[in-house]
Amino acid sequence: MSNTNCTNSESAAPVPSDFIRDIVAADLVAGKHQHIITRFPPEPNGYLHIGHAKSICLNFGIALQFNGLCNIRMDDTNPTKEEVEYVESIQADVRWLIAGWADQVLTMKAAGDQSGAGLPVARNVDKALEPFYASDYFQQLFDYAVLLIKAGHAYICDLTPEETERFRGSPDHPGQNSPFRNRSVEENLQLFDRMRAGEFPDGTRTLRAKIDMTSPNIWLRDPVLYRIRHAEHHHTGSQWCIYPMYDFAHCLSDSIEGISHSICTLEFEVHRPLYDWILEKLPVKQPRPRQFEFARLSLGYTVMSKRKLLQLVQEKLVTGWDDPRMPTISGLRRRGVPAAALRNFCFSIGVTKYNGLTDVALLEYAIREELNRQAQRRLGVLQPIRVVVTNYPEGQVEELDAINNPEDPAAGTRKVPFSRELFIDRDDFMETPPPKYFRLRPGGEVRLKYAYIIKCDEVVKDAAGQVVELRCSADLGSKTGGPTSARKIKGTIHWVSAPHAIEAEVRLYDRLFTVPEPDADGDFKSNLNPHSLERVMARLEPSLARAEAGTCYQLERLAYLTLDAKDSQPGKPVFNRTITLKDTWAKEHHKG
Repeated sequence: MSNTNCTNSESAAPVPSDFIRDIVAADLVAGKHQHIITRFPPEPNGYLHIGHAKSICLNFGIALQFNGLCNIRMDDTNPTKEEVEYVESIQADVRWLIAGWADQVLTMKAAGDQSGAGLPVARNVDKALEPFYASDYFQQLFDYAVLLIKAGHAYICDLTPEETERFRGSPDHPGQNSPFRNRSVEENLQLFDRMRAGEFPDGTRTLRAKIDMTSPNIWLRDPVLYRIRHAEHHHTGSQWCIYPMYDFAHCLSDSIEGISHSICTLEFEVHRPLYDWILEKLPVKQPRPRQFEFARLSLGYTVMSKRKLLQLVQEKLVTGWDDPRMPTISGLRRRGVPAAALRNFCFSIGVTKYNGLTDVALLEYAIREELNRQAQRRLGVLQPIRVVVTNYPEGQVEELDAINNPEDPAAGTRKVPFSRELFIDRDDFMETPPPKYFRLRPGGEVRLKYAYIIKCDEVVKDAAGQVVELRCSADLGSKTGGPTSARKIKGTIHWVSAPHAIEAEVRLYDRLFTVPEPDADGDFKSNLNPHSLERVMARLEPSLARAEAGTCYQLERLAYLTLDAKDSQPGKPVFNRTITLKDTWAKEHHKG
């Protein structure tokens, strides 16, 4: 088990303001809580997505702001859908996302220490990065269920799942009492023990709370607390064949861990009366945790449902959970999105009580803002066309100074080789250009960035009429410091030295869907973007042969790229386009 001790001194993260933070601050002033403890409790039945990033930033951010703690807890009460793979991916994603806030993450505090925090004891401080598990509380949860039965607040029901749903009624019609609702305490206890012992098949019996089948809140109509599942659990193995429902396990897990503020998304607002009812009926420690709800993140041009994301993976419409087109945290990380950009995005969209669709352009803006500050600049050509500088000496190579990052003077410069044979981008040449075209054309001049002004003298084509080479002459005095360096040329383009450039596959990722709400009509797969991935064989400056995984680079005038460590091989690098330099998507895809 573990928790994260966050202090303001460990981070320069922005401190936002919202209604939940106002509640936390007021609770501290009123003395309702001595210590703030939040939690991030995902179910390990899939990979985390950007919606979870908002919850992570909120819960860890509150702990950070108020010198409190935030627990990572696996709400693992459904053994048929949960896997160790998902547990491990969740841990990796959370560590990556919060690493910029607290270098000394997961500082342990033990119950009864001098701070008086009364926090749970870590079983092994050497494994401080491991999360809590709801499944570690299964015995305590079972004991609590026995107490509810003894107090007459729960009973064993023999209705089938279909009958249970039918008896439940509808929001505008009251439910119907189960015929097993008035079993004696003794019979309920005996049956519950037999359920635990494995005597009954799946679906034959449940433990239900005895509340009110006529309640206008359908979640209070004798909800199921336990069901029978003869299934191996990823964490507890075969110890149990009955498992608590989420609503029962969640509030009691919060109580066991001493959570002060249980922060959920709005769909759990109608569950809050049940959350409170369970805690009121049981002898839990005080003060009890309280639940607060906020609007979940809905992001344009993607889907956030784990079921639909799993469908994309299983039907091989993407390459996996970490496909860079996916809205998963692992996919965004593989694409090269910085953790700071995700955090800044989550802060910028705020915390409200109102659901709405967030424009993906806001996320893309946050990514560009962060990468513009931190990314090292490099030269590269995505669609190479050969250029021969005819008046440049054969065999001569110059090492030219290139700026690493104009936003950061401390980043300094690097050397890039220049030779007689170059590659420029095919998009930077046109035989018959339109007016106000300032890139290379027959007879026209451009400046090669960091180098010389060149003029296109001859266009060489193959038998099919395709341009394969441009023969150019250079103004050899036009380099910085040269006698003609002050010449005014409107166009500046990028390039690489052909003999020195490395060849690399560059994957040009784009939005996964073509419409803002792909599942609005119920057929989300019909809105997949057929151009969400295009591959090109690029030529890149030689320094990128030493590119490091996790580092993003800006290809000048083109895009931000990062090395794909998963698919790259020695001598065969693969780069992923994180994002274009400018947002041209709406203009290109919504003309007219």
